[in-house]
Amino acid sequence: MGSWTQEVFMRLTQASSLEAAFEQIDIGARELGFECCAYGLRLPSSFTRPKTLIFSSYPRSWRKRYAEAGYVGVDPSVAHGVRSLHPLVWNDALFRSAPQMWDEARSFGLRVGWAQSCFDAQGRVGMLSLSRSCDRLGKTELLAHDPQLRWLVNTAHLAITAHLGEHEGPGIEPLTRRQAEVLRWTADGKTSEEIAQILSITARTVNFHIANAIANLRVNNRNSAIARSSRLGLLN
Repeated sequence: MGSWTQEVFMRLTQASSLEAAFEQIDIGARELGFECCAYGLRLPSSFTRPKTLIFSSYPRSWRKRYAEAGYVGVDPSVAHGVRSLHPLVWNDALFRSAPQMWDEARSFGLRVGWAQSCFDAQGRVGMLSLSRSCDRLGKTELLAHDPQLRWLVNTAHLAITAHLGEHEGPGIEPLTRRQAEVLRWTADGKTSEEIAQILSITARTVNFHIANAIANLRVNNRNSAIARSSRLGLLN
């Protein structure tokens, strides 16, 4: 595993853009015996409409069909990926709830597949999907390649997120320890006066920290500050 991971890592460090980074991830997938891959990244920009970026070497005609049919909303592998870090192998049982999508995918040569997600402390969820047209994924191959596959998932996430730039939108300032503390108490339903008593500070100081947290998080009020900081994992 060592020499292969080192080679892929070196190529990724030389990538100067998102597209170049994904190209190296795709090459790595091919070196593991797959024909194409996709990396989807959901950014925590909104609860109701999170921004999603998709990089794919799947057939162009399938990518177009997938988008037009809105298959991302019914794709069982995506549904699994946003709630679990466990890898999955495509099979008939997995796609029982989306038979039309599964039939069409196979008609485009996407018959054998593997996928796994990666979550990070900023609330971003990524998923790497690898596919090929034949030769089912057996236990022997999965066991042999398991370390490389898991490594590629995490390395792909680091490489893609390192190049996000303008795709991620305005950045946020980190919260201070006190800002996070008052937001946690606010999330528990405490008023500024109650938090002041708990922390042995004044209510005015509590409001000062909340106002700074709101500014750092680029939101408009304390409820939005709680929601965004929670989504980004800043209150843990």
